[in-house]
Amino acid sequence: MSLSERIEKFNSAYDPKKVEHAIYTRWEESGFFNPDNLPERHVEPYSIMLPPPNVTGTLHMGHAAMLAIEDVLIRFERMRGKRTLWLPGTDHASIATQSKVEEILSKKENTTRHVLGRDAFLDQVTAFARESHDTIVSQVKKMGSSVDWSREAYTLDETRHHAVHTAFKRMYDAGLIVQGNRIVNWDPKGQTVISDDEIIYKEETTKFYYFKYGPFTIGTARPETKFADKYVVMHPDDVRYKEYTHGQTLEVEWINGPLTATIIKDGVANPEFGTGVMTITPWHSTIDFDIAERHKLEGEQIIDKYGKLLPVAGEFAGMKIKDAREKIVEKLAAKGLVVSVEENYLHNVATAERTGATIEPQVMKQWFVAVTKEFTIPHSEIPGIPSGSRTTLKDIMRSAVESGATHIMPERFEKIYFHWINNLRDWCISRQIWFGHRIPVWYRGEEIYCDVTPPEGEGWEQDQDTLDTWFSSGLWTFSTLGWPEQTKDLATYHPTNVLETGYDIIFFWVARMILMSGFHLGTIPFKNVYLHGLVRDEKGRKMSKSLGNIINPLDMIEKYGADATRISLIIGAAPGNDTKLSEERIRGYKHFANKLWNITRFVVENRAHTDSVVTQEEDKKLLEEFNTVARETTAHIEAFRLDLAADTLYHFVWHRFADVIIEESKPILRGDNATAQASRQATLFALLVDSLKLLHPFMPFITEEIYGSISHPNAPLLMIEEWPTM
Repeated sequence: MSLSERIEKFNSAYDPKKVEHAIYTRWEESGFFNPDNLPERHVEPYSIMLPPPNVTGTLHMGHAAMLAIEDVLIRFERMRGKRTLWLPGTDHASIATQSKVEEILSKKENTTRHVLGRDAFLDQVTAFARESHDTIVSQVKKMGSSVDWSREAYTLDETRHHAVHTAFKRMYDAGLIVQGNRIVNWDPKGQTVISDDEIIYKEETTKFYYFKYGPFTIGTARPETKFADKYVVMHPDDVRYKEYTHGQTLEVEWINGPLTATIIKDGVANPEFGTGVMTITPWHSTIDFDIAERHKLEGEQIIDKYGKLLPVAGEFAGMKIKDAREKIVEKLAAKGLVVSVEENYLHNVATAERTGATIEPQVMKQWFVAVTKEFTIPHSEIPGIPSGSRTTLKDIMRSAVESGATHIMPERFEKIYFHWINNLRDWCISRQIWFGHRIPVWYRGEEIYCDVTPPEGEGWEQDQDTLDTWFSSGLWTFSTLGWPEQTKDLATYHPTNVLETGYDIIFFWVARMILMSGFHLGTIPFKNVYLHGLVRDEKGRKMSKSLGNIINPLDMIEKYGADATRISLIIGAAPGNDTKLSEERIRGYKHFANKLWNITRFVVENRAHTDSVVTQEEDKKLLEEFNTVARETTAHIEAFRLDLAADTLYHFVWHRFADVIIEESKPILRGDNATAQASRQATLFALLVDSLKLLHPFMPFITEEIYGSISHPNAPLLMIEEWPTM
């Protein structure tokens, strides 16, 4: 491009719509997203696995922040000569996706999955997931994400299917996947067990009842669960009840007549809450179930899978629990067993994220990963877990972070992580839904068969349940690299360098990836965990449809360009902190892109001699000043303070380069000192080129467009140029 053509180009305003698609196409065609195609100087491997978005819709601002952060890290390390792999993919998100399709079927076709049948329904879900996947891929590209599409993965594709079945089989054989009757979160509307992360707690104001139970007063917000309560629990050191002994029995009048109650002394009873005495319902409360397990007590189901009372409730059998509640209280009052009623009792109620139904804890036969059961680990590179030693999955999760092998940022989340690990229960992995990885277990009479492939012979029936989506997601860092096959990619890129995700899934995903990688490979899955915060509106509120404050990243890209959208999600977003975002903020960074374009126009218009060199001391000082900026930027990115790096560059380019250096250069460039003119021209050009390099990870489109227009014809793409080293 000639000087006149360059001047004409930059005399026009910058329009991201005209360049972004074409630039992304050039990047894809170059092949440099694939680390195998990078120049020879790219030697040391560097890898990030993209947290796979759910195939349930479109990307939101949280996803956009994730893509921006990870692309900054990848582009930075690629320019520094690393053999960078950023592997993309999507998550089948079993419950979320199935619920979405069931909702569509109900509203548009007035039918259900049970009417369609399993195979026909799964065809519908698969088609929905494929369409959603294509939308997500398009949106990831619009963000400028330099992912290696040739290695794209899907948590439900054949390779991952084989990995999931292999993982299940190995853990089953090690005795770490077991089947048993345990307390689980039951969604009576969705008719499936759900995980803790699929629960939303909602504040509810209700009544709190105090009842006479023999010589005691007990309190509850759920009288409908109390029909079979026959254990009275109190703290062993509660002096008010020292006359009662553990195991003592007494006769009490209760809802449907007299029953024999047993005294249980247990430290979990809180003497400060209510009267310090409680009766327990082991079948419908996690705390009560644990007490019953400790003391080997009986439990009885009171509420069925549809939220209705069972025959144990006598005259109330078949009623929905909320309909029966007041009628039960009326009966207790008629017996003189109501002591008092607190009208405005505020408590948190567990509800299912997808259906909105109130969760009913149930004791059910399910599949679990045993996190505290010992096993022999044949090979381990995890500090504190020697090869051949006896250990537990819980120990693996703790040691990986405690040893510093995996570093969580910000560090304050490590305390939260350890607290969660210390209180971790066995992980329920079975789900009563159709979409997902079906459990690789078959039954024939009393025979049980578990393997990667189905059994031979007649009469075998596969388990109807599917696996929790976090089971397949837990394998993500290594199943994406070809495991269980010992591939070159697995040897080269695992453990990965960074796992970047939201702080809200540190337990459900991060911990389970550490668990899975530790058991199956004897290694950590990633060296660093970078936790970003939530993207909120300008008032600090969570974005939601009900508030009408959702900012769509695709709309912002259409209006202001991907670069402005990206950097608005970086500056001011320290690791682990929530970010306030507004359209005005994004528009402001579009002005910054325009400023960079205008700086380029000035430099191009005033560069009469392309072979000029820096000779003046003042110009050398300007270059040294920039070197300091470059060193600070590099140090900030290395420390994962991308917000500080972007802010440093923003202020240098706008307030120093544009507002001061260019203004001070105008008299020099208009003067009659040819040597000073040439030196300043060379200085301005050098500052521009290196500013583009430093800004490229944050604003890849405009920097690539400018760089390609001002460089010599044979210059490589900016994305693989060398990072300025000062």
